[in-house]
Amino acid sequence: MRTLIAVPTYFEAESIVELLERVRRAVPDADVVVVDDGSTDGTRELVNETAARLGQIKLMCRDSKSGLGAAYRAAFQPAIDDGYELLVEIDADLSHDPAALPEMLSAARAGADVVIGSRYVPGGRIDGWSRSRTRLSRWGNRYASIVLGLAINDATAGFRVYRASLVRRFGLAGIRSSGYGFQVEMTYRAVRHGARIVEIPIVFRERASGESKMSRAIVMEAFGLVTLWGLRDLITRRRAERMYE
Repeated sequence: MRTLIAVPTYFEAESIVELLERVRRAVPDADVVVVDDGSTDGTRELVNETAARLGQIKLMCRDSKSGLGAAYRAAFQPAIDDGYELLVEIDADLSHDPAALPEMLSAARAGADVVIGSRYVPGGRIDGWSRSRTRLSRWGNRYASIVLGLAINDATAGFRVYRASLVRRFGLAGIRSSGYGFQVEMTYRAVRHGARIVEIPIVFRERASGESKMSRAIVMEAFGLVTLWGLRDLITRRRAERMYE
């Protein structure tokens, strides 16, 4: 199945070459698009040099940092239009091990609509996070699962495979959130469209170089959106119940 791997970057010169090399070893036939949000640390030059050496790598340049969700939308919509069948999300900072890609892609080829590289299923774990950060992430996932009825252990995970046909059905145009909010919104829409979702355990490792792009604003965005969607669903259900009383 024709596969596109999208890699958002913002000042990732220290890790991008190794990431691309490891992706190529893991899935030699996949195409890669790096979506860079105005890096001035040499990331773009390194991507172009690696693309010339390895092939099947394209660089998409944007003028400024517009968020993770916008980067994935920019990569995925042209891929859907161009006939790609599987769409992959992976971070550039080596927190996601490309060696897990063959298993994740195999699950998608076997019929899964969404495959999540999950930290919170048996066999999954996080290396390098503080207890407080791990608790916050777990709490956020439980909150989203309860409020939105997701029944997913790791709705905020950023290592994923989507069937392009599923994404085409629910559409990317209406998705505006970024960061954790983008991952939760994609999960939410997939569930509402009856997607078959599979979680595969991964080891998530805190980035060894550079700075995390996570911020308090991104966390609060996700919390606010989950609450808003949950309230909207509750109101919709109650209106439907009154209609049949």
